[in-house]
Amino acid sequence: MPEFQLLEQIKNTVQLELASAEASHDWQHILRVEQNALQLLEASPKANPLVVLLGVYLHDIADAKFHEGNEAIGPQKTFDLLTKHRFPSPIIDEVVFIVKHMSFRTSFKKIEKNLNFQLVQDADRLDAIGAIGIARAFQYGGFKNRKLYSNLPPKAIHSKEDYKKSEAATLQHFFEKLLNLKNLMNTPAGKAEAEKRHNFMCLYLEEFYRETQQPKWLKKLLQ
Repeated sequence: MPEFQLLEQIKNTVQLELASAEASHDWQHILRVEQNALQLLEASPKANPLVVLLGVYLHDIADAKFHEGNEAIGPQKTFDLLTKHRFPSPIIDEVVFIVKHMSFRTSFKKIEKNLNFQLVQDADRLDAIGAIGIARAFQYGGFKNRKLYSNLPPKAIHSKEDYKKSEAATLQHFFEKLLNLKNLMNTPAGKAEAEKRHNFMCLYLEEFYRETQQPKWLKKLLQ
């Protein structure tokens, strides 16, 4: 069976796997990342669409934050599924690497990222910013029963451990992660789209403060 037919089987499997997933990391998230990736692929003819789409479909098959921080489950599930469908070993190894290192928490360690990895990562990060990024942030904050905002200013995140331990209110998360993503994009097309979404988030934060006049630290950071 041609590999792109197998790709549809992988897609269907992941859709079932994520049927009851938390709404900011569910199947709709995968479809949005797929859409982003397809647009980025148009500007990157040297990339391998098969590897990129496999990375898109599998990158959240077992997000560590929903598995008590266990970062080995996602890569293992990816390996098992691709091995079951008899994908070539080089493709399996590349996609497992993408899944293993995709998360923002891996950004604190430098790794070699080929073009396929860069496209998957950019596609995923685009879904974390802009209008949809705002919606996802507050959805996940509600899932974790976090406050919308607090009077405590956001702490600087310097390491993977800092990021994993943070239980800050959702508004602080914009400064811990979301507003940093624009400068972490890999590809020219990804950077261009991230700029637009970043600017929208800044407008949102200005309106947030205008409506609430809280917290005071937000006004200072927006000046």
